[in-house]
Amino acid sequence: MAKKAAAAANPSAGKGGAKSKKKWSKGKVKDKAQNAVVLDRPTYDRILKEVPTFKLISQSTLIDRLKINGSLARIAIRHLHREGAIRQIVHHNGQLIYTRSGQN
Repeated sequence: MAKKAAAAANPSAGKGGAKSKKKWSKGKVKDKAQNAVVLDRPTYDRILKEVPTFKLISQSTLIDRLKINGSLARIAIRHLHREGAIRQIVHHNGQLIYTRSGQN
């Protein structure tokens, strides 16, 4: 009997969510990286000059530091390895890790 009296006194008491609806956040949008897809002369010169001095050389580090895409980073690493400018440390599946050559 007490429930009916309370419901009659306050009509919105028994309804859940009668307030405003929850506003969902739109979420955070990460900016798309505008990495180079074609190798130009200044970037090529930077690869030949700077990359052999890095202590850790991987596809990811070249992408971050030189702002080139993954396929260019793999090609640059292969090129430097063939020339003997860098030496391989780890070959695990797709992740190749190199370091500077001891000759520098």
